[in-house]
Amino acid sequence: MAGLQQGEVPVSQDVSVVGVAMTSMHRRDQAPEAMARQVVAQAMADAGLGPADIGLVVMANALGGRLSDQGCVRGQSWLRGAGLTPAPVVNVDNSCAGGSSALHLGTLAVRAGQSPVLVVGVEKMWTGDRLGTLAGIEDGLPADERHALHARHENSSGSVLMGLNANWVRQQLEDRGTTLDEIAATAVKARAQGARNPSAQFRQETTAGEVLGSASVVPPLTRLMCSSFTDGAAAVVLESGASSGAPRVRASVLRSGDGELDYHDRLTETAEQAWKEAGLGPSEVEVVEVHDATSAEELWALEALGFFRAGEAGRATVAGHTGYGGAGLYVNPSGGLVARGHPLGATGLCQVVELVEQLRGRAGARQRPDTTTAVAVNTGGIMGGRDAGLVAIHVLQRG
Repeated sequence: MAGLQQGEVPVSQDVSVVGVAMTSMHRRDQAPEAMARQVVAQAMADAGLGPADIGLVVMANALGGRLSDQGCVRGQSWLRGAGLTPAPVVNVDNSCAGGSSALHLGTLAVRAGQSPVLVVGVEKMWTGDRLGTLAGIEDGLPADERHALHARHENSSGSVLMGLNANWVRQQLEDRGTTLDEIAATAVKARAQGARNPSAQFRQETTAGEVLGSASVVPPLTRLMCSSFTDGAAAVVLESGASSGAPRVRASVLRSGDGELDYHDRLTETAEQAWKEAGLGPSEVEVVEVHDATSAEELWALEALGFFRAGEAGRATVAGHTGYGGAGLYVNPSGGLVARGHPLGATGLCQVVELVEQLRGRAGARQRPDTTTAVAVNTGGIMGGRDAGLVAIHVLQRG
């Protein structure tokens, strides 16, 4: 289409989010098919639709091949009996960004005239095979880079990804003026907001002293600063056109890295395109869900996305501005990855479910009054030991 830059999407019509659902994140006793069918039924009921109404299903999952013996056709297998036949099922595996990738594909499909579209993300991480789960997470690294990354970032936790995150934290402390006390305050905020979320994995509040004194993962990261394995699922139903009371997808922007940029520079690049597509700036956003694999990452991401200047996000968090009832941007009202949970292929959709509930005014004890604009930022994979495999940003507005 004339006039479009590479990667831009021609927006031909509104895309509305008419139904959402999410499982509780604190259970470990459900199979992926049970979680997927639960959220599908609940999201369709929320949308006022039946299975026969759905024109396309997009299913996101990262670890089903390794941990659930379902390497292919996961959506078709796990949604058998849900009554969705003959709607086509497309499966997406994009590491931690699978859910947001699936949402992007669903948005494109609706803009192209396919509606309604059901987008589902599900992840089963607790199987009793911790090493298998860690290996599955490391599938988000290029195979030819893993050996060198293990040699460079080997640590007692066994997680190369947390080793990479710890490197970023040390850089953050040295170069950006962030402090460990600010990172601890961010973890405290996450647990406080998780305590307000009945679906969160961790619902017990904590203190800064407990965060700093919890078990070391990779110095300077401690256990309470980090996300954990999570079982969970989420689903979203998309329709074309404006629907009364239904939030709209104002922008859906994805960017992939190849190792040439730092992860946070890739966040900035993607955010600039998202603000352009949405026709607004970060100062107009009221609520954001960011990809806080660690509490330190929440702070750097907020700065890279343009919400704060370098070194200022931590101070705003300590002052209480980014938490429930704060005076500023409301960050990770769900509790984020650290408290709500991080079910890899479902995480991006969990973020969107929270934001839709905020925009509808249905978020209960964690509701920000009169929310009109919200943003979800989800990432997945690491390229070259430094770049994001994918950054996905979705801007939502109240219908």
